Amino acid sequence: MKFLSTICVLLLAVGVLPSAASDGVAAEVKVPAKRVIALSPHSVEMLYAIGAGESILATTEHADFPASALDIPRIGGYHGIQIERVIEIDPDLVVVWGSGNKAEDVERLKELGFNVYNSDPKTLEAVASELKELGELTGHQDAANQVADDYLAKLAQLRKSNWAKPEVKVFYQLWSTPLMTVAKNSWIQQIISVCHGDNVYFDAASDYPQVSLESVLLKMPEVILQSQDKGNILGVDWSQWQEIPAVKNEHIYQLHADLLHRAAPRAILGIEMLCEALDKARK
Repeated sequence: MKFLSTICVLLLAVGVLPSAASDGVAAEVKVPAKRVIALSPHSVEMLYAIGAGESILATTEHADFPASALDIPRIGGYHGIQIERVIEIDPDLVVVWGSGNKAEDVERLKELGFNVYNSDPKTLEAVASELKELGELTGHQDAANQVADDYLAKLAQLRKSNWAKPEVKVFYQLWSTPLMTVAKNSWIQQIISVCHGDNVYFDAASDYPQVSLESVLLKMPEVILQSQDKGNILGVDWSQWQEIPAVKNEHIYQLHADLLHRAAPRAILGIEMLCEALDKARK
């Protein structure tokens, strides 16, 4: 059961599991929202980043950054949203997550007349756009614009500083049992691209494919990156595959999953972390 919970959370974080459609429609809030429900970890991070954290009255499981977010009441998670609690709280704004909340829950919130904003950034640049939109909705425009502009400047600098570096063949171990990775349309692939990595499964048929150990051996990656979860790291004993350059040269790195999988301003830290890992393999 613990495994199922962990893998579901992981897949939701990278937008794999089917859920509410992303319609990109912003809520219509005539005055700045002061009573907000944020139904995803990344939107909680965004709201805190722009100074609107104190407006959050409820959230979902796994919203754990910053530390003060742990004190926010939980009204849902993978199994759905407690609609009756939303009604009790009566928020000015509900920030839903198109790739993480159940479609029927989102539709019900709309039917009940709540102002709903779908926060579901699919690109690194979209994080900045949503920061600004949330700033407008909550009356924190100046702070949001500053955070967004700083984020975009750092992202541009990372692209510039890495584009001319030699490509490094990368295998990203999203999960170990079953062995899963990422392909061209995934969130993680965008980060790998910034760091000028060559994803050995870039052209896989699905964005988050299951692969075999034997196929990884044939790909001969120079770096193996693992999301930092104990179950993931211990799930594969790479030491028995000394033929793989990443194993032979000890270029296997565990990276902070939240920094890589959450579409929030801290994604910049995740990019820096992944780029540093690839730089070690280039030496």
